[in-house]
Amino acid sequence: MKNKVLVKLYVPELDFETDLFLPVNEVLWKVKILIIKALSDMTGGCLDKNKKYLFINKHTGNIYKSNSILYDTDIRNATEIIIVSIK
Repeated sequence: MKNKVLVKLYVPELDFETDLFLPVNEVLWKVKILIIKALSDMTGGCLDKNKKYLFINKHTGNIYKSNSILYDTDIRNATEIIIVSIK
């Protein structure tokens, strides 16, 4: 699994957390879209797919830019990421 990292994902809006494998060679905006769609489907539409969301590192507070490739960020195995909506 050299091309994926295992992260813990927190969604405070839904009081939900899960572990996910993310591809290291993808742009974050693509990963974000797929995660939001999956979370919306898993929660029966409780998460609005039309809102904009941020990925934030739980321990450092680092906000990840959408146009970054995951490999170029500090996201590694066991990184904890919070997803929050932007108003």
